Amino acid sequence: MTDQEKNRYLEDSEELITEESENKTELAKKIGEQSRKMAKSYQHLEDGVLRTIRWFSTFIDRVLFNRKYGQLVALVLAILLYVVVNYNSMASVYTSSLRSTRSLDDVAVTARYNNDTFELSGLPETADIYITGEAANVINAVAGGGNVVADLEGLTEGSHEVRLTGEGFGDSVTVVVDPTTVNVTLKKKTTQQFDLSWDFINRDKMESVYTVGTPVFDYTKVNVRASRDTLDTIAFVKALIDVGGKAADFEQDARLIAYDASGKPVTADIVPDTVHVSVAVSSPNRTVPIEVQVSGDVPDGKAIESITTDQQTVTIYGPETVLSGIEKVVVILNASTITKDSTVLRPIVLPAGVNSSNINQITMNVALGEGVTKTIENVPINYRNNVNNYKASQPENKTTTSVTVFGTQANVDQVTVDDINVYVDMKDAMPGLQEFQLFVDQAPNMLVKYALTESVYELNVLGETNPETEEGGGSSNNG
Repeated sequence: MTDQEKNRYLEDSEELITEESENKTELAKKIGEQSRKMAKSYQHLEDGVLRTIRWFSTFIDRVLFNRKYGQLVALVLAILLYVVVNYNSMASVYTSSLRSTRSLDDVAVTARYNNDTFELSGLPETADIYITGEAANVINAVAGGGNVVADLEGLTEGSHEVRLTGEGFGDSVTVVVDPTTVNVTLKKKTTQQFDLSWDFINRDKMESVYTVGTPVFDYTKVNVRASRDTLDTIAFVKALIDVGGKAADFEQDARLIAYDASGKPVTADIVPDTVHVSVAVSSPNRTVPIEVQVSGDVPDGKAIESITTDQQTVTIYGPETVLSGIEKVVVILNASTITKDSTVLRPIVLPAGVNSSNINQITMNVALGEGVTKTIENVPINYRNNVNNYKASQPENKTTTSVTVFGTQANVDQVTVDDINVYVDMKDAMPGLQEFQLFVDQAPNMLVKYALTESVYELNVLGETNPETEEGGGSSNNG
């Protein structure tokens, strides 16, 4: 290298060093300025934060220690405290919403076993179940339904502890049955024959004018299959014949039920479980007179002059055996409630065994009059119920008595000795001298009333019998 080239290289190096020094100086200046700017910015930020804190602190002081906002602050603090304390419980509720448990009460229990061979006892009719799982699956399981099953297949005669399980609820949920296990008993069935009886049901739905006859069955004996213990409790087997709405002869297949001695149904297999029956329906009736009987006394010394009714007869409906023994229907008039001429409505009370009648009440027109009294002498004294046909004599040969008659003048004037029956009851008579009470039959129309003037009658009853004296009646002079 020549001296000229060396000089030029040295000059260039000096220029480069000088330029580089200037650049570094410029960079240092820029870095210093930037540092001052950042320090100033941090100072502004710090001042702002401090001002905010001071403002917030002042605000809190004003709110916390101001009566105007005290209640609001207390409420906010209480809410915050509640949230903090119950956070875990609230989180648990939220979490549990993902899983659910539902209960079903009184779910029917069914059993799997050979019911042709065995009789099952001890199995509850219902059980409670609890379904647990994800909420959606539980809802679907409940909606889909299921049942509780006791699986007894393969078990023999005797007592067994079996498990109850829930079926039909799906595999996505857990099902727990309460009770989980039960004790049941299997007994072998046997067959016994019973006579068939019957009951009519729904009679209140059959018009009362109709009467059902004796049913006619296709067969009168049935076979009942159950354990020997159950068969021993059966007292009778009945066919339940439904007569609701029947108005003519009918046929039906009547359901058969076994009952114990107290009338409670017994669970057993009845073969067959129905019987064909034919029943006659009729409407027996009879028309009988209506008799008005007066009870009590008319106030203020008055008496009944006359009673007229709008109906003199009534048609009654019922079984022939009941109707044949009914000669009249009685209506009672209470005279003590009548103080003047009146129109009275009285119900017709049907005799026992009568189902219905064509009328339910009658209208009576009652006329009153002043009451008078009349004494009728020489009324014969008769015997009644001389069941032993005793002879009897009266020590003083007294064979008659006196009777007073009370009523209106017109009614009293119509009474004669022949209308009055005075008697002694000899049902309990014993041989010897004894006193009997005197009785008098009241007038059938009850418009007059009889009263005895003496109450006892002395008779000497002889031990020997009198073949001429008839049971139930007789006069005093023939004993």
